[in-house]
Amino acid sequence: MGRFPTVLPLLFVLLAVSGVAGLGVLFALVVVGASVVGPIALASAVVVRQRRRARRRAVPAQRQQARPVAPPRWQDARNRFAALRTEYAAFECDPVRVLTLPALADVSVPSTERFVEAFAEAQALDTDTEPAADHSAAYVAAVDRACRAWTAASDAAERIRLSRLGAEERACVQRVIKLLAMAQDTDNEAERLTAYGRARSELVRLERAGTVLLPRPAHAALDAACRGELPAGSYGRVEP
Repeated sequence: MGRFPTVLPLLFVLLAVSGVAGLGVLFALVVVGASVVGPIALASAVVVRQRRRARRRAVPAQRQQARPVAPPRWQDARNRFAALRTEYAAFECDPVRVLTLPALADVSVPSTERFVEAFAEAQALDTDTEPAADHSAAYVAAVDRACRAWTAASDAAERIRLSRLGAEERACVQRVIKLLAMAQDTDNEAERLTAYGRARSELVRLERAGTVLLPRPAHAALDAACRGELPAGSYGRVEP
């Protein structure tokens, strides 16, 4: 018992010294660890930021490459109007189609009248080179109206067909269509010219009665066929 009071102070000193030493070692490890881990973490953060920036730059570039380049609105409208003009001209030059869809050549039909007006407006604004912005915008809008009006007029003519004619008039028109089909299908020149001649005579009678009205291009095509200037199958075939 007498030795303990002398030994205890020494033990306390040793524990204190060892504790201080242990804290020093721990502090040293922390300092060394921070000096090693810090640069690694910083480098990793820099790499992550660079990759994110690269991805952000790559996404718009990919979207831009994937997005098709749209043609200028004026040029696109001009292409559409050229296609519409070709389709309309083909109809007016084809007596069979005109006789099958007479409402599409009759401006007294409201849908056809709207188309003719819209077509004339677009035609008036059409230019060979791109005009000023205001003119270009007006032309694009006019072409849109003309294309929509043509679709509406064509649909209406398909619904109407020969329903507005009386039974006798309808039979006469159908007879003319058959004569024209016969003229197109035969290989005999005499038969072809005879069929065209009979069809033309019937049409003159129908037009005088106001039953049908062929556009001038259709008349010109039929006149040329009667003179033997068109080969068989020159017209499109639309069944009544």
